[in-house]
Amino acid sequence: MPWVEKYRPKKFEEIKGQNLAVEKIKAFIKYFGTGKKAIILHGPPGIGKTTLAYATAEETNAEIFELNASDLRNKIKLQEILKPAIEQQSLIKKRKIILVDEVDGISTVDRGGLIELLSLIELSPYPLIITANNIWDRKLSSLRKKAELIQFKEIDYNTIKEAMIYILRKENLFVDNNLLTNIAVKAKGDLRAAINDLQTISKIKDPSSIEFHERNKETDIFNALKKVFKEKPTNSLLGVFDSVKMPIDEIILWVEENIPLEYQGQELAKAYEALSKVDIFKGRIYKQQYWRFLVYENIFLSYGISASKKEIKTGFTSYKRPTRILKIWLNNQRTVKKKSIAQKYAQYVHIGQKRAMHEFPIIKQIIISNSSIAKELKLNDEEVEYLKR
Repeated sequence: MPWVEKYRPKKFEEIKGQNLAVEKIKAFIKYFGTGKKAIILHGPPGIGKTTLAYATAEETNAEIFELNASDLRNKIKLQEILKPAIEQQSLIKKRKIILVDEVDGISTVDRGGLIELLSLIELSPYPLIITANNIWDRKLSSLRKKAELIQFKEIDYNTIKEAMIYILRKENLFVDNNLLTNIAVKAKGDLRAAINDLQTISKIKDPSSIEFHERNKETDIFNALKKVFKEKPTNSLLGVFDSVKMPIDEIILWVEENIPLEYQGQELAKAYEALSKVDIFKGRIYKQQYWRFLVYENIFLSYGISASKKEIKTGFTSYKRPTRILKIWLNNQRTVKKKSIAQKYAQYVHIGQKRAMHEFPIIKQIIISNSSIAKELKLNDEEVEYLKR
C-alpha cells in the first residue's frame, strides 16, 4: 500500500503546517447555510488540499462524494453525476460533503461543465469543497465569486522531515538523517512527493548513492511573491517569475498591489522606485520594440524589489488579488460597445475602424439624430442603449 495513503491524516490535528486553513474550513462547515455554499482550497500540489477535505468529512461524520476535472467535461455528464448527488440524502451518514478535486484541470473547451457546476452550487443543500492548484486562471473567475477562498501554504522542509521520521518509526525502518534532509529540501514543499521518495529508497540497500533533484514545479503567484518579499535577495530570484503561468503585465499588477502589505517607510519607497523602473522599461519595450530591455524589467521586478527590504521577513501574509485587474476589465467592458459600433459604421461607409474610433463623438451624434441609421447599421439593443447614455 502506498505510504501516502496508509499515513494520510484522518483528523484535523494530524494535518501539519496548515493551521489557518484548518480553522477556516471548520468555520465554513459550522456556519454552512449562512454564507457561500462552496469553499476553494488552493495552492501547489502535494500540500494536503484533498486530505483536508477527507479529514473534514471524517470529523463531521459526513459521506464524501468526489468528482475531478474529468467529470466536469460537459453539462450532460455533470447533470448525470453531480445533480443526483446533491438531490439525495446520505444513506449511511448524517451529513454529506461534495468534493470537486483539481477543478483547474478542466480545459477552456469544457466550459459547459463549469457553467453547470456554478448553477448546481446554488441548488446544493450540502457544502462543496473544491480544490485547485491555480485558482487565479481566468476561466475560473466566475467560480471564485461563488466560493470562499482558502490559500494553502507551501509546507516547510522541517515539517516534511518530521512527517517522514514519523512514518519510518511506524515502519520500523531507518534512513540516514542527511538523506532525509535532502529529500525534504528537494521536495520544495510537496509532502506527497517526499513520502513517495521515502518509500522508494526504503527498499534500496544503499540509498546514499541516489541523487535527488529539485522538483521542477510550476510556481503559483503567491509563492513567487513570498520569495521576493520575504527572502534574501539572491541571483536565483532573477528567475522567480519565469515559472509563474501568468502574463508579465498581470504579475506586475500583483506585485504593485501587495508591496504595502510587506514594506513600510523607506522600504516601501525603495520598492515603488524599483517598480517605477519596471514600468519605464516596459514602456520602452512596447514603444521602441527593444526586447533586450526585458532583462532589466525582470531584474527590477524581482531582485530590485526584494533588495528594498532591510532584513529577511517572517510570518504569513495573505496576498491580495490586484484591484486594478477588475478596473481594467470594467473599462474594457465599457469600450467594447463603442468598438463594435465603430466597426459597423466603418464597414458601412468604407473607412478605417481607427478613424471611426477617433471620430466617434461625431458619429454618435449622426446615429442618434435619426433612428433609421441604427437599423441600417444593424445595431443591437445594447449598442443603441449605449449611444443614449
